[in-house]
Amino acid sequence: MFAAVATLSVMATGCQPEPGQTPSPASTTSLEAPTPDPSFSPIETELPDADFALPESCEEIYSADMLAQLQAANPPLNDPGVTMLSTESADLLEIIHSGAPTIRCSWGQPSEFGLATNVTVVDAGQADAIAAALPAAGFGCEALGDGTICRIEQRGITLDDQEYTRGETHYLGEGAVVTTAWINFSPEGYTEDVVATLWG
Repeated sequence: MFAAVATLSVMATGCQPEPGQTPSPASTTSLEAPTPDPSFSPIETELPDADFALPESCEEIYSADMLAQLQAANPPLNDPGVTMLSTESADLLEIIHSGAPTIRCSWGQPSEFGLATNVTVVDAGQADAIAAALPAAGFGCEALGDGTICRIEQRGITLDDQEYTRGETHYLGEGAVVTTAWINFSPEGYTEDVVATLWG
């Protein structure tokens, strides 16, 4: 797996607690992610003449084995208190929040242990913009199937001396992009499973 190290400003992601709750684990990293606009999540439609059929539910983006692994390792699916974005890339966020057909899936409770994934239908122009933006932002990219997978990762220590690891893994395939941000939870083969499930 090819990974690159990002600066803190590039990788400001995290799952945040609901007001009045204590994060678990108790350490904090002061990683605040803006709350996604409710009008953007999820949009379960399909672009006219798109070659990619957007799944109707999050369960459909995983193989049965991966879904069972996620349900056992870090439930629940789509906790409403999780506001973690699937990327901090301004270019990708602009596409995801533009009204492009998107489905959002998150795993875990509001804490510093979880991930968020968006599957977004893109056109050729958007795909070209993504393909240029990710390497320029420091992502390490390589071929995967008929598309491209890009990764970036950061390790650090919080103010209360707790180690953390976080990163992003994105896949650009025909007709869609899969964006995933994670903190302290990166199941082996996660994105590869999504790719195999959606593109075959």
